[in-house]
Amino acid sequence: MPTVELDEETIERLDALRVDDESYDEVVTELINIYEAEGLTLFTNE
Repeated sequence: MPTVELDEETIERLDALRVDDESYDEVVTELINIYEAEGLTLFTNE
């Protein structure tokens, strides 16, 4: 499993999005799903 380091501002922003006891993994997965549902992609072909 890769490790990701987040700065304090990013953690605060994720905390603001969390509902109940949602994990950071759940929040990030939901954000990625929304992003992809909008037809956007996280990767570019270079």
